[in-house]
Amino acid sequence: MRQFAAPSKRRRPALTAVTVIVVIFMSYCHRHGRRRLPELPSTLWSSSSPSLDCPAVAVDLTATAIVATFAFTSAARCTHTATMAEGVVGLLIGKLGAALAKEAATYGASLLCQEASALKRLFAQIRDVKDELESMEAFLHGAERFKNIDDTTGNYVKKIRGLAFEIEDAVDEFTYKLEDKHGGFTAKMKKRIKHVKTWRRLALKLQDIKQRLENADKRKVRYDLSGIEKNGHSKSPEQSLQLAREEDLVGIEINMELLMQWLTGDSEQGCKIATVWGMGGVGKTTLVSHVYKTVKLDFDVSGFLTVTNSYQFDDLLKKISTELKIPIDADNIAVGSLVESIHNHLQGKRYILVLDDVWQPDVWFKLRNSFPTESTGRFIFTTRMQEVALLATKRRTIELAPLDAHCSWQLFCKEAFWNTDNKTCPEELQDIALMFVDKCAGLPIAIACIGRLLSCKHPIYSEWEHVYKDLEIQLTNNVILDVDIVLKVSLEDLQRNLKNCFLHCTIFPESYAFNRKRLIRHWIAAGYIQEVGSKTVEEVAEGYLNELVNRSLLQVVERNLSGRVRRCRMHDIIRLLALRKSKEEFFCQVYKGSEACSIENTRRLSIQNASIQHLSGSSAPCLRSLHVFNSNRRIDSLEAFLKSFKFLSTLDLQGISIKRLPKIVFDLFNLRFLGLRKTYIEYLPKELSRLQNLEVLDAYDSKLMILPVEVATLRKLKYLYVVRVPEGSFDRVLAFDGIQVPMGICNLIDLLALQLIEASTEVLRHIGCLTKLRTFAIGKVRTEHCADLCDAIMRMTHLVHITINSADEKEVLQLETLCLPSTISKIDLAGMLSEESISRLISTSSSLVNLTELKLCFSKLNEHSFSCLLNLHNLVELYLSKAYDGKELIFHATSFPKLKLLSVWDAPNLRKVAIQQGALQSLVRLVLADCPELRDVPDGIEHLRTLEYIKLERCSDELRNEDRMKISHVKWVHIF
Repeated sequence: MRQFAAPSKRRRPALTAVTVIVVIFMSYCHRHGRRRLPELPSTLWSSSSPSLDCPAVAVDLTATAIVATFAFTSAARCTHTATMAEGVVGLLIGKLGAALAKEAATYGASLLCQEASALKRLFAQIRDVKDELESMEAFLHGAERFKNIDDTTGNYVKKIRGLAFEIEDAVDEFTYKLEDKHGGFTAKMKKRIKHVKTWRRLALKLQDIKQRLENADKRKVRYDLSGIEKNGHSKSPEQSLQLAREEDLVGIEINMELLMQWLTGDSEQGCKIATVWGMGGVGKTTLVSHVYKTVKLDFDVSGFLTVTNSYQFDDLLKKISTELKIPIDADNIAVGSLVESIHNHLQGKRYILVLDDVWQPDVWFKLRNSFPTESTGRFIFTTRMQEVALLATKRRTIELAPLDAHCSWQLFCKEAFWNTDNKTCPEELQDIALMFVDKCAGLPIAIACIGRLLSCKHPIYSEWEHVYKDLEIQLTNNVILDVDIVLKVSLEDLQRNLKNCFLHCTIFPESYAFNRKRLIRHWIAAGYIQEVGSKTVEEVAEGYLNELVNRSLLQVVERNLSGRVRRCRMHDIIRLLALRKSKEEFFCQVYKGSEACSIENTRRLSIQNASIQHLSGSSAPCLRSLHVFNSNRRIDSLEAFLKSFKFLSTLDLQGISIKRLPKIVFDLFNLRFLGLRKTYIEYLPKELSRLQNLEVLDAYDSKLMILPVEVATLRKLKYLYVVRVPEGSFDRVLAFDGIQVPMGICNLIDLLALQLIEASTEVLRHIGCLTKLRTFAIGKVRTEHCADLCDAIMRMTHLVHITINSADEKEVLQLETLCLPSTISKIDLAGMLSEESISRLISTSSSLVNLTELKLCFSKLNEHSFSCLLNLHNLVELYLSKAYDGKELIFHATSFPKLKLLSVWDAPNLRKVAIQQGALQSLVRLVLADCPELRDVPDGIEHLRTLEYIKLERCSDELRNEDRMKISHVKWVHIF
């Protein structure tokens, strides 16, 4: 093996921290007689590893460093799905490996032995702490759910969580020091000297943490902290709040009649299921129990029982046999015999069985063989899970929503004034009473609990106001435990990542409708989401969102026409519980400006409609995430406020009136998410290059005109949104301006979203390197750009959403050579399209099986070119804005079978719209606007039985006077 000559005094080799690792590693191999690079041994980083030597190093040191560092990083990699504590340690090791890998050949070797020795001790402590936490994995996995635990166990879990946070602080400090590259050579060397002391201090800190972990674990064993409640509830907590009297039922009369009709309206044999579902406390058990009491006499056999979340099949069978009064000794009979006994007992009889609070569909799949199909069997399931609700026969399902304002007031008065003759609220209490009702947001169990609480108070405004203030700061939860119990059941089964996603929603203000895409970007940047199999992180995150919706923990505010959640919110009562849990775990804290707020231990801070001036002097060294919801106020104190947040990873300033970012922002080395959407930011400085960990830069609808060349150095960037929306523009007009980007943007090969850049010949020739893109938007495209653009797009094989905007409405987009991938679901094109382009684009329709949304602007379509679109059988939304120049728009039979929205704007020549029978059979919304020659309601519109909404705007005067008989079946008609 060749050796390096000893370095001279004039020039020393640029050895680094990574080189030190390799030196130790090669020394280990030499001592153990190995010539090949083995798997990196654990003893290398343990306290018993060989003492540090600094021998000569093998040739090709850089390659060896890369191999060794890669081996170390790979061996230490830990997924986010581990426990919180283990996940923090895994993240620590991953960060260390990544940081060392980037340090190769950077600094001088004057401190080689000192730094290597300090790092060695530090790594030894890291491994010891990680091993200690891994031994607690199973316990923490259960204890960190929302289940009830005793106080001693709760303190233990809190202690472990706190120590895990300390580990996270240590890794972030290590990375901060190691990645601080500011200054010249002399300044860097001085920092390097200080860093040796830092490594030693961090090693001692981790050693202390390890000792405290061991002590906590010993106390757990010593005091036998079994602690975690393992059994599910045996009785539905909603049953403790039954509105037993018929006269007290409010707002469920229609659903009662519907449910009774399903149960007794026919005598057809077989097992038929009706389901009632909704969030906890919405009144499912109340509704079903009253229906059951009413109809059970119509059946030969009846039963009502609650299914626990942690049910056992054999126990459930025993409860059913007992409830159905089957004369057997259920406790001393085999499961097979029990199934047979139930089956035989119900044979030839009419029977009804209510299963309350069902959590999993497999409850029915396991039970169904117990029930005879030759008999008349009727089942009612109540559930919080949509997937259980789908078990219903012939869509016999009722989704219970919160009560409206009128019914909420009725229920409140019946509960709060139950002991008065007329059960009405005195006039002097009506204002404060309405505040209580609003706080409950239509949730019956909350209204009933608060009403009963107030019924025990003197009917005096000042006393009720005192209760309301207690409720605001969440002091009355000890009094209205039933609300807490009911809602906790919805939360206790959440897995860790899903729990984090749920708690993250508390950063949004009360009643705030948050956008799906924004929420998912937050989750990804925070590290809650990992790829699963072939699914992308976005797909996994959307699955989490749907699960929270299906569990009734989030309410859907708006869905798109394809059925995907567009916006959702938290019910106010659910949010109160989640906020309290967030505060207990130091997960998130909300600051509204009116209350005292200590943020010293807070990990995530949400500032809502408040000035940050009072917080500017606060120290929050643990803060990782800052969200500001304050669109009407300026944040002049932002710079001073951020000084203590050196480890911040998320900064979301969406909608804030701010024109420039303070310089301190660009010192936040740990920043992964920078949200500048709808701000007045006009430029980003060259210091942007310091944010080497940035993954999301969201400047959509800001005032940015150009991106600095330094953006090309952000190699971890995955989402880049820089759309500039001109004043007075409309969403239906797609010609948003593109942002000038540097040539180096093509080096960001991990980008998943790039929206919206300005076309240039240089960029287009290389943009195809971004093969991972799922969203790509480009503007100011000219005809001469199209060939390069088509070539680039065809290399983006994972595209889901593509936007191409021409430089102006007269520019022709020559897309004849464009072939889109089968993954594409949304296409937005603004520019003139030749008939050949349309024909070519749609001729690949067999590969466009996932295309659900098409927006065309300035396209100059005529009757013939439009007919090419009729082959898009899976299209759900079609927008034509200044895109159609033909005189007739004909929809042939079977065309667009799944289309739900058709919007045609600015069609100056359009005189007739004809819909043949069989066409547009799923259409829900129809918009025809700015069509001055259109004189008739679309011919054949009477065939569209699914149509719910028609908007005819600024069309011919003759159209406005048209006989409305053709559209009499449509619920909402707007003609003006």
